[in-house]
Amino acid sequence: MRRFIVSVLLIVLCFLFQTTVFQGIAFGGIVPNIMIVLTASFGFMRGEKTGLIMGFACGFLSDIFFGNVLGLNAMIYMYIGYANGKFNRIFYQEDIKLPLGLIFLSDLAYGFLYYVTLFLMRARFNIRYYFIHIILPEVVYTILVTLLLYPLVLWINKKLEESEKRRARKFV
Repeated sequence: MRRFIVSVLLIVLCFLFQTTVFQGIAFGGIVPNIMIVLTASFGFMRGEKTGLIMGFACGFLSDIFFGNVLGLNAMIYMYIGYANGKFNRIFYQEDIKLPLGLIFLSDLAYGFLYYVTLFLMRARFNIRYYFIHIILPEVVYTILVTLLLYPLVLWINKKLEESEKRRARKFV
């Protein structure tokens, strides 16, 4: 129950930061996608199921407030969370290279899938412009923010795991 409450609070806080604070410090209209950071982090820290659920929650919240098509972000975030969950077996908390690489690829995948579903299907074929001016700057900005946000998410996850282990020992 505690993990659920903390997860909901993290989703709401990250959404609020992404839509308020980071809107104020946007570079050229580009805002970091910290919902991707949260989804990917929970995916490779906790596994496929948690990544999928976290991805759905983050994506659906984005869809409700800003989506052109209800469910599109939820679907993309779910895929990203599930795919990151596949790396749970090789995830080590001390190593930051894997999380940075996965978050980089996740944001690239999000940008590309969003382009394909919204623009390419409407016969807008200028992917080069979209990649250079939208996807790539967002990925760079997201990685820079990840360097600050990821240790906090890792610390919260560690504390939750310790709490769960203590609680499990009480019942044994």
